[in-house]
Amino acid sequence: MSSELRPAHRYANSDPEVVIGNFPWYEMVWRSLRGDFKPKAEPADGYAGFEKAWSVPVDHARLLQRQDAPRVTWLGHVTVLLQVAGLNVLMDPTLADFAGPMGKFGARRRVRAPISPEQLPPIDLVLISHNHYDHLCDATITRLLASGQTPEFLVPKGLKAWFDRRGIANVTELDWWQSVDMPHKVKLHFTPSQHWSRRTPWDTNASLWGGYCLEWSRPGAQPWRFLFPGDTGYSKDFKTIRQRIGAMDFVALPIGAYLPRDFMKPMHVNPTDAVQMLLDLEAPLAMGVHWGTFMLTQEAFDQPPRDLAAALHAQGLAQDRVWLLRHGETRAIPLPA
Repeated sequence: MSSELRPAHRYANSDPEVVIGNFPWYEMVWRSLRGDFKPKAEPADGYAGFEKAWSVPVDHARLLQRQDAPRVTWLGHVTVLLQVAGLNVLMDPTLADFAGPMGKFGARRRVRAPISPEQLPPIDLVLISHNHYDHLCDATITRLLASGQTPEFLVPKGLKAWFDRRGIANVTELDWWQSVDMPHKVKLHFTPSQHWSRRTPWDTNASLWGGYCLEWSRPGAQPWRFLFPGDTGYSKDFKTIRQRIGAMDFVALPIGAYLPRDFMKPMHVNPTDAVQMLLDLEAPLAMGVHWGTFMLTQEAFDQPPRDLAAALHAQGLAQDRVWLLRHGETRAIPLPA
């Protein structure tokens, strides 16, 4: 490998004993042949039935209306549109047919994207959690910018070069715990998660990973906080986020892509871990993300809701503590009194 391709720095998790990404090539081949990276079974009503049950038409007119009070739209997998304080914030936009190079290869999408990049409302800010293909989609970002949009991008340290090579401007890199001020008394904090990064065979952990806390300082009220944690295994990071920033009001909670556990546990929470995250963050409400869209892991598309229901019941929590939105659905988030 040439010096130009050799990363100058490798990032690590907050727990130095949790090292992810150093998989030998033959293990990945073996796991792929074994079927670790696709569902072992179809959902109960098949993929067509699942898509019909878990999709609604996007309310485009509603999305074009800016407003102060927060609302979220789930666009599949981890792609979330948060509209709050007059801002439109898009997270990990992945609207291609595949989670892979150029949107043409990799994990197949089995529930159609409810919106195209060209149909998105004016986007002020795009948040990228890390560089895996199901979170940083070249095809989606290319089409978003080609449609005339000029958002600001917040990305982890080491990832700005990816945007520079494509001539994309307005990109800010952040390290864990760094923050930036936005209009309308909104502050974005980049928060730690337990994960890893890789885009090519040569750049393992050469860029950082993490999540974003959006903090809106409302006049005459306590700050309202939303956490988009990105991809993560369960760790003490979420108790630390609570201690350093404060309790969260709403969380985009990852609940899928967790089997087989012998491989996925360090990097992806399962619903039991996700519910514990919710408790660590002292969040009264969340929405489930990172499920039911791409063929990524062994669990069936309809398994995460069942496992989430069991996990909430085990903790004595109400089932509506975690919303399960349908692809394309928009819902208003209630503000604390």
